[in-house]
Amino acid sequence: MVNDPVTWIFVAGVLLLLGVATTVGQFLKGQPESGIKSADVETFNRRVRVWWLLCSLLAAALFLPRSVTVVLFGLLSFWALREFITLTPTRLSDHRTLFWVFVLFTPLQFVLVGIGKYDLYSILIPVYGLLFVTARVAFSGDPKRFLERTAKIQAGLVLCIYCLSLTPALLYLDIYTSQDLRLLNEAEQNPMQFSAPSAWGKNALLLFYFVFMVQMSDAFQYIWGKILGKTIIAPAISSTRTWEGLVGGVGSTALLGAALYWATPFNEWQAGCLSFVIALVGFSGGMAMSAIKRDRGVQDYGTLVVGHGGVLDRIDSLCFASPVFFLLTKTFFTPG
Repeated sequence: MVNDPVTWIFVAGVLLLLGVATTVGQFLKGQPESGIKSADVETFNRRVRVWWLLCSLLAAALFLPRSVTVVLFGLLSFWALREFITLTPTRLSDHRTLFWVFVLFTPLQFVLVGIGKYDLYSILIPVYGLLFVTARVAFSGDPKRFLERTAKIQAGLVLCIYCLSLTPALLYLDIYTSQDLRLLNEAEQNPMQFSAPSAWGKNALLLFYFVFMVQMSDAFQYIWGKILGKTIIAPAISSTRTWEGLVGGVGSTALLGAALYWATPFNEWQAGCLSFVIALVGFSGGMAMSAIKRDRGVQDYGTLVVGHGGVLDRIDSLCFASPVFFLLTKTFFTPG
C-alpha cells in the first residue's frame, strides 16, 4: 500500500481533472448552439468515461499490494489478446498452439513479473514464446499460410502480453534519481547498501504517472487534431490522425510531463523528454493497431467498453509505450 502524501495529491489532482472534463462535456452536450458538432461532443464524453474507468481502477490498485496490480494487468492483457486473436482468426490446426499461449505463457509472464524475475520475464516471450509458437504451428502438420498464421499469434503474444506486462513491472524497479546515482558512483559503495530516500517508494506513483501521460497524450492529439488538424497522415489507415494533432499532442504531453516532474524520480527535462517519447511511441502504436483493424475491415477490436470499442482500442498506445518507457527507466535510473 502506498502511504506517500505526494501520491495522494497526484491521484486526487487527476481525479479532479477528470471531474472538470466531465462537467465541461456535459455542459457542451446541453449547448447545441455552441457551434461544436454533437458527434465530437459525444466522442469526447465517451473518452472521458473510459478515462474515469482506467484511472479509477489504477488509483485503487495503487493502494493495494503490488501483486493485485500485476493481476489486474494480467487480466487486461488476457482480454486484449483474446480480442486480437478473435479479430485475426486462425485455422483449426492452430488451436493447440493458442491453448499453450493462453494457459502457459500468458500467466507465466505475469507470475515472473510479480516475483521480480527480470532475467526471466524479459526473455520468456521474445525468445522462448516466439520459438515455441513457430515450432508448435509446424508440428500441427498444416503448411497452408504458415508464415501468416505464425506471425498473427506471435504479434498478439508480444503486443498484448509481453509489452503490456512491462507496465506493472515498473513497480519492481529499484529506481534512483540522477543525483542518487552520482552520489553512488562518487562514494563507490555497494548498491545494496546505498539508500536513496528521494526515489524509494515512488514506483507506484511512477506507474500512475506513466499511464496518465499515455492517456493525456491521446487526449491532446485528439483535441489538437480537431482544432488544427488538416493534413491527414495516412487516410487509408486513420481519417482522424493528422500531422497537426501529432505535433500539438506530443508537444503538449512533453510540457505537461515536465510540469509534473515532482511526481517522478526525474528532473524537469528528463520528465519532459520521457513524456515526449511516450507520446510519440503511443501515437505510433495507435496507428499500427488501426492498420490491423483496417486490414480486417472492422471499426473496433471489441465491444467491452460500451459505445467505445474493446479493451485493445483503449490500450493500443499503452502496448507500444510500455516497453520503451520501462527500458529507458531501467537503463538510466537503476543501478548497475
